[in-house]
Amino acid sequence: MVRFLPIQIETLNRKNLIVGQSGGPTAVINSSLYGVVSEGLLQDSIGHVYGMVNGIEGFLAGRVLDFQEVFKGNDLEKLKTTPGAYLGSCRYKLPEDLNDPVYPHLFQKFEELDIGYFFYIGGNDSMDTVSKLSRYAEKINSPIRVIGEPKTIDNDLVLTDHTPGFGSAARYVASTVREIVTDANVYETKSVTIVEIMGRHAGWLTAAGALARKYTGDNPLLIYLPETAFDQEAFLSKVQECFEKNPNVIVCVSEGIHDEKGTFICEYDNSVGTDSFGHKMLAGCGKYLENLVRSRLGVKARSVELNVSQRCSSAMMSAADQQEAVAAGQFGVRCALKGETGKMVSYVRDSNVPYRMRLSLEDVNLICNKEKTVPLEWISEDGSDITQDFITYALPLIQGTVEVPLGTDGLPDFVYWK
Repeated sequence: MVRFLPIQIETLNRKNLIVGQSGGPTAVINSSLYGVVSEGLLQDSIGHVYGMVNGIEGFLAGRVLDFQEVFKGNDLEKLKTTPGAYLGSCRYKLPEDLNDPVYPHLFQKFEELDIGYFFYIGGNDSMDTVSKLSRYAEKINSPIRVIGEPKTIDNDLVLTDHTPGFGSAARYVASTVREIVTDANVYETKSVTIVEIMGRHAGWLTAAGALARKYTGDNPLLIYLPETAFDQEAFLSKVQECFEKNPNVIVCVSEGIHDEKGTFICEYDNSVGTDSFGHKMLAGCGKYLENLVRSRLGVKARSVELNVSQRCSSAMMSAADQQEAVAAGQFGVRCALKGETGKMVSYVRDSNVPYRMRLSLEDVNLICNKEKTVPLEWISEDGSDITQDFITYALPLIQGTVEVPLGTDGLPDFVYWK
């Protein structure tokens, strides 16, 4: 059983580190966690390394664990091959007003644990939390150093070449789409398969479907991203044209595709709810297009929604993605020890061939609440495909296979709470 507060603090003038995870998990979010924790444990100037269970929300409720107590032997290494968020996640939004009483309450709890270093692993909304905490720390002259560790399969954080989690999710999408293509090709009867892929406003992950192609003109023959408006009639015409190349047409679509008025395609015949941040919870455009094709073109049609599998597949984890996530965690700790705060760890690409990437820091205030979309020049003029520029960009990120340790039952040996 994981033990929560109270925790005995014996820092001998050393400051403690605390880390949390927030937002949707990825295949390598725990690799970033491993990087932060392992580096924190190595540093003599850091006392305890704590984890916030269920992010800021859990921390406010007193749910904190001590990594020195939870992990024994080599178990910490298994974090690198465990998907999901080991610490648990949340979607808790801190108030915009820094005078809100939650802030002094949080910092009082930091003081009780003698926290000197705060790390938050997450996407856009998580970087908003990093921004608010670092600004409040500056306001009250707190010495706590606040660092954001990027994470998102959507790859939509600005001021970083890419994000941890995207490479593995892209590898999953490319591999799964290739399998779907192979399956569809067994019949000569005309058919259309719609593959719905995560992506509300940014189509990076859907674009990864193009990596499934083995040659020019191979499936998927059509790819639609939310960066451009989707036209139903133009789509149906393109499908008809594609039948001249292949009787089995595979189409990749982002969940967030929309018409020229901004209406999501999934809203055409579905009621759509919103999450705690006010984001519409999108799903269903694949099913809508499946029915549209069947009724208008009179051919066999099916839809496949990849859903959460694309973000949690350890089997498709990219070695490049995992290694970069670990390095980003370690780098962030070393930067915090040098006095950096209010920053997010970023990736800087120096070259494509050979692929070279280095780590840097960016002002988190310039990152939160912004979205990086696929460049329009990387999308075909009619909006139904992507260009070679994306292939060149994405291919290095999906390279390398990670060996996931197996248990005695022959299944992946993930790290669980007991």
